[in-house]
Amino acid sequence: MADPSTYRPAPGAIPTSPGVYKFRDAHGRVIYVGKAKSLRPRLSSYFQDLAGLHPRTATMVTTAASVEWTVVGTEVEALQLEYSWIKEFDPRFNVKYRDDKSYPELAVTLNEEYPRVQVMRGAHKKGVRYFGPYGHAWAIRETVDLLLRVFPVRTCSNGVFKRARQVGRPCLLGYIGKCAAPCVGKVSADEHRALAEDFCDFMAGRTGNYLRRLEDQMQEAAAELEYEKAARLRDDIGALKRAMEKNAIVLADATDADLLAVAEDELEAAVQIFHVRGGRVRGQRGWVTDKVEDVDTAGLVEHALQQLYGGGESVPREVLVPALPDQVEPVRAWLSGLRGSQVDLRIPQRGDKKDLMATVQRNAQQALALHKTKRASDLTTRSRALQEIADALELDSVPLRIECYDISHLQGEDVVASMVVFEDGLARKSEYRRFQIRGFEGQDDVRSMHEVISRRFRRYLQEREQTGEWAVPEEDDPDTATGGARDEDGRPKRFAYPPQLLVVDGGQPQVAAARRALDELGIDDVALCGLAKRLEEVWLPGEDDPVVLPRSSEGLYLLQRVRDEAHRFAISYQRNKRSKRLTAGELDSVPGLGETRRRALLKHFGSLKKLRAATVDELCEVPGIGRRTAQTVAEALSSRTPAAPAVNTATGEIIEDGAEQAAEPVAAAPQTAPSQETP
Repeated sequence: MADPSTYRPAPGAIPTSPGVYKFRDAHGRVIYVGKAKSLRPRLSSYFQDLAGLHPRTATMVTTAASVEWTVVGTEVEALQLEYSWIKEFDPRFNVKYRDDKSYPELAVTLNEEYPRVQVMRGAHKKGVRYFGPYGHAWAIRETVDLLLRVFPVRTCSNGVFKRARQVGRPCLLGYIGKCAAPCVGKVSADEHRALAEDFCDFMAGRTGNYLRRLEDQMQEAAAELEYEKAARLRDDIGALKRAMEKNAIVLADATDADLLAVAEDELEAAVQIFHVRGGRVRGQRGWVTDKVEDVDTAGLVEHALQQLYGGGESVPREVLVPALPDQVEPVRAWLSGLRGSQVDLRIPQRGDKKDLMATVQRNAQQALALHKTKRASDLTTRSRALQEIADALELDSVPLRIECYDISHLQGEDVVASMVVFEDGLARKSEYRRFQIRGFEGQDDVRSMHEVISRRFRRYLQEREQTGEWAVPEEDDPDTATGGARDEDGRPKRFAYPPQLLVVDGGQPQVAAARRALDELGIDDVALCGLAKRLEEVWLPGEDDPVVLPRSSEGLYLLQRVRDEAHRFAISYQRNKRSKRLTAGELDSVPGLGETRRRALLKHFGSLKKLRAATVDELCEVPGIGRRTAQTVAEALSSRTPAAPAVNTATGEIIEDGAEQAAEPVAAAPQTAPSQETP
């Protein structure tokens, strides 16, 4: 590990101009590329005390052995040079989106004498009209196949076209009416170009006038008793409408925009992009990336814009994003320069565009969840992850059963804990357990962790002492109340099976508390480690330094999944307890208000805060609530002073009374609570 002070530039040597910088390792390889409006303060920030740097930034500067920079004239030039260097050097500490392919577009070669409709990829050519991009080439071919009935533009290659002219015989499409056959002179060059221009107009969204014109022609043909012509026009109209249905209108006509959304967690991020042309969604694409550098949503958006448009992709009039880059004006100027006219880069605030952005955001979240699910479901990957964990922790064998524990509370109240179980790298939800920490209240996660581990393994020892005979669960024992659930062979489900690896959510203090609990019970055959949230470091009992797994390690990914699942399970249980407590405290004492009406009120208003602010008339709108009951509820709630907002200690968020927080990031396993839980 290098000392950054050994290659720190001399004071005053770094210019204050805009520029791009490169960090190189001891072998001269570029490991990070960045840009700055002013190089001096940006580069100086990398050479502060390592304790003040983000862990990923600290890893980068200690891996590097030198730094160099290039001064440019403007921030736009810095943006362009940064993208070029990232593509050239592929630095390991820069965000890299793994989907680097070009997407197909529908192209009309208006620069040729006889324009051709075809699928094209890559950089745009002058004189060619493009539509898309599309997610798959087959989607383009389906659309073209429907439209060729009405716009029989040639789709053959230049070689086929030349050969047909030589032999004087058209290809199959010319015989079946899906090509006007300009190769044999059935239409002139001008007539064929007119067909191509009508095709472009239709693809650009100007469909209404053309459909009305065809309908008028159909009516005229029917009036003149030309029924065959009318039937052909009818079929043409049907084909056009089917083509239009494949791309439903989502925005106003003539709207050209790209909508970009990001879903992220601690380690990875997914980007989804919808391409809207002529008010219709013409294409969709997505990327997934590892967050190997200290980057927020704004930074991910900037990197995505660089990759999307830096490779020659056409820039629309509007680019809608969830967060603006930190230096938004240079990015906007760069996009405008690529387009040749002003580009509106902004966050949608209202209306149809905001609604469509929400759809793109949902697609990004689903893409991230699907990526995690595929990664977790692969048997080879799971086996490699378990082996990496065993090697890193120096275990005798791979941990086929892993248990993870997490503590959750709100400002020291409603303290609960969760236990999740992964067997062979997959969640075993029937083995999940929940704990209430009843002995004390307070923000003492270490003491809570000690109690939970003690309770869990005390039950394990008791059941092991049964020598195969299973104890009957006691009604008042929170560690055994499973509601009578049993295994397939009729045995009660409880704590009979010990894990090969016990994981706690936290660092040295939580690991020490768990080790102390195991020692007190005389258990020495269960491996133990802790996973700290912020640093993603693995802590072992009695060790002063953590075990640092590589960022690309499947073992680290599996440990993070286990930890996140324990956190989600604990949070959901804690919210449920708090919701019941608040409901009982506020509504249970209202005369004449039963459980059904309480649920109806909370469902209608969403939270107790809004319920307190409701008038009698608004309360009467709730089904089952009459005026007298509404007056009683209003008087009961108005006479009480609302409590101060609670803060979730796990996330730092302020929570409204009675309202759940936003949903947790989608985990690889479904977030359905297990059927058997221990209260």
